[in-house]
Amino acid sequence: MVKIYLGADHAGFKLKEEIKQTLSFGNIKFEDLTPNYKEGDDYPDVALLVAEKIVEEKNGRGILICGSGIGMSIVANKVPGVRAALVSNSDQLDLSRRHNDANILVLSGWWCKDCDLSMIKSWFFTHFEGGSGKHQARLNKIKRIEEKYSKTSS
Repeated sequence: MVKIYLGADHAGFKLKEEIKQTLSFGNIKFEDLTPNYKEGDDYPDVALLVAEKIVEEKNGRGILICGSGIGMSIVANKVPGVRAALVSNSDQLDLSRRHNDANILVLSGWWCKDCDLSMIKSWFFTHFEGGSGKHQARLNKIKRIEEKYSKTSS
């Protein structure tokens, strides 16, 4: 089973705690990389922490939560190999996995207060439809873009 890495800033902390309960009830293995509430913490630090863990683990997945979800998405997607998807409904959740093979789910701590937590759990069991089809071809293009722009200049 895939291990889930969780991270939230102060604006996403409450939702993260609710998600932890859902994952626990579903016997889903997870690690909370931000276990303590910290007022004024910075979402870039949290997003980088989870994104690096996902790249390191290769098959891991993550959940990031900040106020709007936008900041976490921007930071996480700077890390080559991360495909972080900011979602707000079940269709986006489903497509982020089936079509984009997203490995980090990003949520808004402000606007996802009434999220269906079972829907979030289903994200981890939804498989990528890639194979050798158009979705895999698109991911290959993303990888080439990452490689092109992640080269350091000497």
